[in-house]
Amino acid sequence: MRKNLILLFLFCSVVLMAQEKDPSQTEYFDFKTVNALIEIQPINGMVSGRVNYTFEVLAQQDTLYIDGRKMQFTDVNLNGDPVKFSNNDKGVYIFSDFLPSENNLLELNYSAEPKSGMYFINWEFPDIDDVHKQVWTQGQGKYTSNWLPSFDDIEEKAEFDLSFKFPSDFQLISNGKLKNTEKINDSISLWQFDMEKPISSYLVAVAAGKYDFKKVESGTGDPIKLYYKPEDSLKVDPTYRYSSEIFNFLEEEIGLAYPWQKYDQIPVQDFLYGGMENTGTTIFSSSFMTDSIGFKDRNYVNVNAHELAHQWFGNLVTAASGKHHWLHEGFATYYALLAEKEIFGEDYYYWKLYETAEQLKELSDSGKGESLLNPKAGSLTFYQKGAWALHILRERIGEEAFREGIRNYLELYSFKNVTTNNFLAEMEASSGQDLSHFKADWLEQSAFKAEQSLESLKKSEFITNYLNIAALRETPLDQKYEYLEKALQFPVNDYIGQEAVLQLAGLQSQQAVRLYKMAFESNNVFVRQAIALSMENIPQELKAEFESLLEDESYLTIEAALYKLWQSFPEGRSEYLNQTRDLTGFYNKNIRMLWLTLNLVTPDYETELNQEYYEELAGYSEVWRPFQVRENAFSYLFQLGAFNESSLQSVIKGTQHHTYSFRDYCRQLLSELLKNEQYRKELIELSGKMAEEETAYLRSKITG
Repeated sequence: MRKNLILLFLFCSVVLMAQEKDPSQTEYFDFKTVNALIEIQPINGMVSGRVNYTFEVLAQQDTLYIDGRKMQFTDVNLNGDPVKFSNNDKGVYIFSDFLPSENNLLELNYSAEPKSGMYFINWEFPDIDDVHKQVWTQGQGKYTSNWLPSFDDIEEKAEFDLSFKFPSDFQLISNGKLKNTEKINDSISLWQFDMEKPISSYLVAVAAGKYDFKKVESGTGDPIKLYYKPEDSLKVDPTYRYSSEIFNFLEEEIGLAYPWQKYDQIPVQDFLYGGMENTGTTIFSSSFMTDSIGFKDRNYVNVNAHELAHQWFGNLVTAASGKHHWLHEGFATYYALLAEKEIFGEDYYYWKLYETAEQLKELSDSGKGESLLNPKAGSLTFYQKGAWALHILRERIGEEAFREGIRNYLELYSFKNVTTNNFLAEMEASSGQDLSHFKADWLEQSAFKAEQSLESLKKSEFITNYLNIAALRETPLDQKYEYLEKALQFPVNDYIGQEAVLQLAGLQSQQAVRLYKMAFESNNVFVRQAIALSMENIPQELKAEFESLLEDESYLTIEAALYKLWQSFPEGRSEYLNQTRDLTGFYNKNIRMLWLTLNLVTPDYETELNQEYYEELAGYSEVWRPFQVRENAFSYLFQLGAFNESSLQSVIKGTQHHTYSFRDYCRQLLSELLKNEQYRKELIELSGKMAEEETAYLRSKITG
């Protein structure tokens, strides 16, 4: 007995020591392949599988570690034999005498109920026809290890060949080339994917849903699949507009062929961000699915180009640590901007640089500027300041040297991890320049180099002209009338025309009316949109022109014009509502929900249908709907003071939503609702009827 206790004590000591170690182990082990058979059970929110890893032992070690958060592990074998292991909430430890060697094989079985990393959308609603059931993953950060035993260390790269069991009547997409699909039984199919090159675990992904797809090819023959829900077939062309052109441009501009076997793009409901550049498999928010009218206001082009650029910058060549994160986001932002310059023109390119320079200067002037090499910097720094740094670098060393340096950098470090110094070394080699001052000014300094950026922007004649007009903002209208008149003459520049209109806001003199008429007559959708958004009091002499905004091909314009016309001209409300009754608007149904709300508060207008219209509006708050739709419905229900039990339940459930922005919105809304005694009473009653995990935040507010 005493001997057994001693052995147990020694074993536990080894486990505790192992668990205290830094799991970074690339100096001891080099993983080559990960071959997994994964079964996803979406109704139960579970995933299980068997994973085989091949690896080399680089130096003697007694413990090998695999990240696997809150997983159950069984049947762990090393080179065909059972091996001792221990696991905790972070992963599994394998104990053996690991001696330097090649071709080692680790096999393990696991199961998990992921609370993050893998998301099961709407599987709790089997009987609602309009519900879209999906499964998708988001690995950036350290989240892949929530559903696949893998490596949170970004420097551990391996070739992932994954196979999935999933219900047969869905499409399933993952990294690599789809080798085979076969039915296992009447309800389950097997999808098998093959990769050829190593990647970091955060880039591993899977998405499944009821999808169709459109096949296109790049100019060099790369296969591209553009996925969409069947009912969105008419949105495919405007949503994915320029996809082939973006692909071809980036290949040529970067100077290195697309490095992966295929490229898929999949829209999903309730995604955490705009998009994610999983290797060869971009997942993005369904909110970017748009028709041709919505394309003018909000489109997928920037996200499309940004995530594709990541296939080189981040996926092919990966930063060694968070300190060098700008090598991903700054580069993807810059190359996306170059692609948009190719599509929308040079004015667009310089306008976006100007906008971000203004934001970065404001951040810097407030004392909150950040170094690009600060691993805890915010998105504005990593993305926009990073893009600015590359813009300045290209100007400094010249286009030819810049392109040569980029190409050499990517070729030298393909499938490897890098630091900023690795990148700078290649740019110095290609240009023959010492870039230490550039590094100090743009990479290490927290302040934004506003003067340098302004000098760069002034190389654009358009920006110079815009700044000259913008400088007149505080000038009385009679002193700047001729300048604004010239700015609104055909052909009107989108941005200068908008600036001229914004300087008229609040003015109703005859001079202002004449300039407004010029702006209306420009037929520039963005100039007219600026009128719709900025004019608060509509002069009678501009009523007809303002009414014409309801016919513009811009959902932002129509939404603003409908509300302001309804508010300003009560006698025309029925006409305005009749004119816009069939419009939906963006993904969040902005125009439809505004129409329903205005309908409900318009006396003597279709009052017999008020209940039907209210039920439609309240129905948009249902839990199964996209969070963008729910949030818009909540906003109008709050203004109307018209939450019902179902919509209150939806707010409560929203406080636990996986998308942080929507979760925080619901928490703020709930706090406001609790200030109303009637709602407070109803919410307290609901807290006793709903699941405890759903009401955790509500109960904390009630008791707090």
